[in-house]
Amino acid sequence: MTELSETDARLLRAAFQVAIRAREEGNLPFGCVLVDDAGNVVIEQGNLGLVPVRDATAHAETVAAGRAARRYEPSELEHFTLYVSAEPCAMCAGAVYWAGIGRVVFGLTERDLKGLTGNHPDNPTMDLPCREVFACGQRSVEVLGPELVDEALRVFDGYWN
Repeated sequence: MTELSETDARLLRAAFQVAIRAREEGNLPFGCVLVDDAGNVVIEQGNLGLVPVRDATAHAETVAAGRAARRYEPSELEHFTLYVSAEPCAMCAGAVYWAGIGRVVFGLTERDLKGLTGNHPDNPTMDLPCREVFACGQRSVEVLGPELVDEALRVFDGYWN
């Protein structure tokens, strides 16, 4: 199993900061950064599910994957990494897969997120690991996580209480 490198830790923390900004802007506290094969952040995306319009499909990862798919070729994206504040849900994992992004690094697991959200109507979390979603596909997506869990928990601290 791959260990979290210093670069991975720095970029995962950048995703946490994007999530904090999304929260400050009135959205759910989720964020991600997409990094190219040279280590450059090419997309930062927070959740858009509440502001500017109510759209339950406007998760940070889904929006970022769509932006990436329009901007880059699949042959490029297979070498990119998406750093995410929390594990991609089934919908987001599907978007990452279909966009062709080759690697995901996340903070909090879906299971732990579900424990935080409970049955909150703004985030009816599924307990379906992204690894299981990716395993059903025909190409591999490398997954590293959960990582920096204590820091990830701080992003969500008190949000659903």
